Amino acid sequence: MTTGSTPSQTVGPFFSFALPIEGGDRLVADDDPAAIRIEGRLFDGAGEPVADALLEVWQANAAGRYAHPEDARDDVPLQPGFTGFGRVPTDAQGRFAFTTVKPGPVPWPDGRAQAPHLEVSVFARGLLDRLVTRIYFPDEEAANAADPALSGIAHPAARATLVAVDEGDRRLRFDIHLQGDRETAFFDV
Repeated sequence: MTTGSTPSQTVGPFFSFALPIEGGDRLVADDDPAAIRIEGRLFDGAGEPVADALLEVWQANAAGRYAHPEDARDDVPLQPGFTGFGRVPTDAQGRFAFTTVKPGPVPWPDGRAQAPHLEVSVFARGLLDRLVTRIYFPDEEAANAADPALSGIAHPAARATLVAVDEGDRRLRFDIHLQGDRETAFFDV
């Protein structure tokens, strides 16, 4: 007996209730005076908000050290209350937000300095693999221009999709577009 092919199926929706972690929107201690807020929205290729998605954030602390056992650089201090990892869901309008600090520069594998940035993974319905991007800071023009990953993106408009917008009052905006004319640059990892 022939049963034919198995029907296709997309992942989710389950991100908003299955994967967020308690306090995942805060990567720093509540009383950190250097705390900044990063807010944004996640959009699909048609420009519609993507609800029930999940963003994971991984970053170094203000001195440029990761809160991870593999970063054993004793000359770069750890930061009390800093986790360097966060996980936030998107709401019905595709909004997300987290509180962190601006990271310090970290070394590229060949020793060159990378510009301050946050690593971001996007998980959403219809994606069988995560999408990986970065958030760079708008006040780091020289460091951004020299960053090995950012400068490796050939098209200036694509590079610009990775730089957050300063909203004032220690807030940055970073919207992510999964496809379309305004597609965010994603890395093949």
